[in-house]
Amino acid sequence: MDIVYKIIALLGGLSMFLYGMRTMGDSLKNNTGGAIKTVLAKVADNPLIAFLLGTLITCVIQSSTATIVLTVGLVGAGFLSFRQSVGIVLGANVGTAITAQIIRLMDLKAGQTSILYLFKADNLAPLALFVGIILIMFSKSGGSKNVGSVFSGLGILFMGLIFMGNAVASFKEPLSKLLTSFSDNYALGFIAGAGVTGVIQSSSAVIGILQSLASKVGVQFCGVFAVIIGVNIGDCITTFLVSRIGANKNQIRTTVVHIIYNLIAAVLIIAALFVGKTTGLISNDLWNMTLDAGGIANLHGLFRLVPAILLLPFSGMMANLAEKIIPDNREKIEDDFVIAEKALREHLDPHLITSPGLALDQTRILIGKIAENAIMNFNAACTLINHFDGEQYERILNREVLLDKMTDAANQYIVSLSPNITLESDNRMQNFLLKVLPCFERIGDQAIHISQNAQTLNQNGSAFSDDAKSEIKVATDAVKDILNITKTAYDTFDTKTARMVEPLEEVIDELVKNLHARHVDRMTKHTCVVVNGIQYQNLLQHFERASDQCSDIAVYITEQTDKQIIGREHQYVYDLHHNSSAEYRDMFEENYKRYFNMLPKSTVDAAGG
Repeated sequence: MDIVYKIIALLGGLSMFLYGMRTMGDSLKNNTGGAIKTVLAKVADNPLIAFLLGTLITCVIQSSTATIVLTVGLVGAGFLSFRQSVGIVLGANVGTAITAQIIRLMDLKAGQTSILYLFKADNLAPLALFVGIILIMFSKSGGSKNVGSVFSGLGILFMGLIFMGNAVASFKEPLSKLLTSFSDNYALGFIAGAGVTGVIQSSSAVIGILQSLASKVGVQFCGVFAVIIGVNIGDCITTFLVSRIGANKNQIRTTVVHIIYNLIAAVLIIAALFVGKTTGLISNDLWNMTLDAGGIANLHGLFRLVPAILLLPFSGMMANLAEKIIPDNREKIEDDFVIAEKALREHLDPHLITSPGLALDQTRILIGKIAENAIMNFNAACTLINHFDGEQYERILNREVLLDKMTDAANQYIVSLSPNITLESDNRMQNFLLKVLPCFERIGDQAIHISQNAQTLNQNGSAFSDDAKSEIKVATDAVKDILNITKTAYDTFDTKTARMVEPLEEVIDELVKNLHARHVDRMTKHTCVVVNGIQYQNLLQHFERASDQCSDIAVYITEQTDKQIIGREHQYVYDLHHNSSAEYRDMFEENYKRYFNMLPKSTVDAAGG
């Protein structure tokens, strides 16, 4: 039973290492997510700059897989072109070696009087855990709590290494024999490295295990180099499988480049070692040299860095090869449904879920497209009132189906981000998007109601009088204007533009009341056809409800910079109407004169509704 407990200790140490690395990486990514997006979005076409960025970002978030998956998501979202991503992928392969350099602190030799003694794994682990838990428990700032998570992750990572190291020491003899067998069978070592990495899904974890072995048992260069090459191959296959889900062609090409690079890098390393051994450039002493944790870190870093530098000038050729492997299909005429599916893939990318700041930005863009289509449907529906077109009516209905589908998908995606949201700014954006999304969807609903009213008029063979048509045109012009202002405010996130909405919304309310009064006057004087009158009233109701949604959206935009509005939106609107500023009254008066002056002077003698 003793061996069972030792295996459990080894697995427990590995679990702590993986969890600590993930906690540290996720927390660093949460703290720097916005900066990472900004830097990557501005990446130049120069492969060297992209390479350096990929290296730096992977050093920060401690995971080449996370960097590449993030890059795949940005390619799909249009932030990066496929060819810009190639340099980042190469850099990510180099940046992942930083974890091994951190782990080499296990072999740090220092006396208690030396400052370096503090950085030994046995001391650094509890210190990092203590700092982390203090920040998490007693800090009120989300940023400070994230920093605390970074320290906690680092502490858990080192505790896991200590557990693994102690467990490995118990298996010193069998592990030594296993590594000796790799020195005689390089293919077995390569398969072991690739296979274990594929199972654990972390190259850093496998290198960490090798470093634990090196620290407690000692490993030879000839017994470990093939394993490290296999680790690099296993890492890129894992990334490919993760990134392949729901990806478009350019995203798949990005992951294919990752595989191409690692395969070519493996061939170069093997060729260099073969030439070096056969020509005597690599001596027997070097071939059989015993490596400690630092030696493993250096060898891993060397295998990552040298091929990347050699292959960077050929990044264009690797991109060409990836494009040949994943070719473009013949261009097809995209109908509305294809366009909608494309928008959902681009902006609701599952690869960005662990980067909520980026995911929210993409969802905001998608909601902008939803708003654009809802307004398009509203404008199209208004044209049917006086000139009904059956084909246009069907297009409006079909577009509404797409809007509902896109709205449901966006809503589910926003909610799915909740477990990964830790920053207050991301939480505010999530709440904002969840509030404005149904508002734009309801504007689309009003377009359907208007088109159905127009269909009823057409089926009855009815039409509005000239005066009624003029009144409807004034109302539709006012609502179209408020829709456009609202969309601009949403796109620019400009509170100044958002403040233009409410005065116009109040004017539309007054306009609807006035048109209702005119309609009642016609009804009492029997100058209005009853059926037409009902449809007229319905249209006014839909116009007013569409403008109400604009009012809500404008308030939600404004409260992003004025937190006092949150939770008291209705009171805020009431105060605007009753205690309005001079600026508000000026805008109201300007809009009032504009639209009311457009109304016909008299409708009493109109012949119909």
